Amino acid sequence: MTNPEKIYVGLDDNSYDVLVGSDLISRAGNFIAPLLRRKRIVIVTDDNVGGLYLNPLSAALTSNGVSVEAITLPAGEQTKSFSQLEQLCDNLVELKVERNDLIVALGGGVIGDITGFAASILRRGCRFVQIPTTLLAQVDSSVGGKTAINVRGGKNLIGAFHQPVLVLADTDVLASLPPRELRAGYAEVVKYGLLGDATFFEWLEENGPALLSGDPVLMSHAVQRSITAKSRIVEADEKETGQRALLNLGHTFGHAFEAEMGYSQKLLHGEAVALGMVMAFDYSVTKGLCNADHAVRVKTHLEDVGLPVTPYEIDGFNASAAELMTHIWQDKKVSAGKLTFILAREIGEAFIANDVDADHIENFLETALQA
Repeated sequence: MTNPEKIYVGLDDNSYDVLVGSDLISRAGNFIAPLLRRKRIVIVTDDNVGGLYLNPLSAALTSNGVSVEAITLPAGEQTKSFSQLEQLCDNLVELKVERNDLIVALGGGVIGDITGFAASILRRGCRFVQIPTTLLAQVDSSVGGKTAINVRGGKNLIGAFHQPVLVLADTDVLASLPPRELRAGYAEVVKYGLLGDATFFEWLEENGPALLSGDPVLMSHAVQRSITAKSRIVEADEKETGQRALLNLGHTFGHAFEAEMGYSQKLLHGEAVALGMVMAFDYSVTKGLCNADHAVRVKTHLEDVGLPVTPYEIDGFNASAAELMTHIWQDKKVSAGKLTFILAREIGEAFIANDVDADHIENFLETALQA
């Protein structure tokens, strides 16, 4: 049994390790037990993931003398709501979770986000561990301490920065993901190549299809490289006051499409990010910032692996540019009434563009929707 790869996230008092490897859930007690102040844990999961991994994780903890309680939430993006947050906090209080106890988030990005947010506010801050079970969560949402829920006005608008004390990225669980969900997570992997590592994007162009077909060695490499890239950005800008915003490449456009589709299964988050990255490169081309060849490569690769690259690949989409703009104005990067987008000069060189002209964006969207 091989030791996991360890990626250190250095944030002074908030530093932690991300462990990447196989068979980590069945060994979780070995990694988590040393962090406990008392031998008790509450696991938060959903009714899909729980059926697969709650028992193995519980067994791994109890074999290390840890008592386990579990809370199971409904699966799906709609769980990131005030009503579910209230219920989760009530359950944690009823279980007498103390500030120094550990809460474990076992699931994808939804479970990680709402559990982390609950941990950030329960007793003014409890410790928690992330065990992400989707590719998207492993390479993105489980690392960096962003926690949040959605509201009618937009995605992730209510939340807090609250770092985990450990992340266990068990790459074995990715084999159980449906192909569509795996592709959606892959969009976030591609993002790291596009924003700052052209060599990694070239590697993905060559190896992406085999990776998505289930090659465990390629998958492990992609997860490690993505987490390392995100960790270095988070270390430099924990609270997203500057360069961490680069991690939002594709997200401003993407979140607008997600909101228009009601955060439903018609458009998964990673699918929205893929579409958003294509649009960010296309917009960069229209502004003379990026050579069109780079935009074509981005679109071709995402299309080749089965991700949406045009709005009309979204089931039931029929919004206007003006309707999409109402969502864009709710983006978290809006500052002093000015739009901020992550744009690109080339593959591997993204940058933060402040004070983007809203009329230019709306005109671009109108053209894109007519294509």
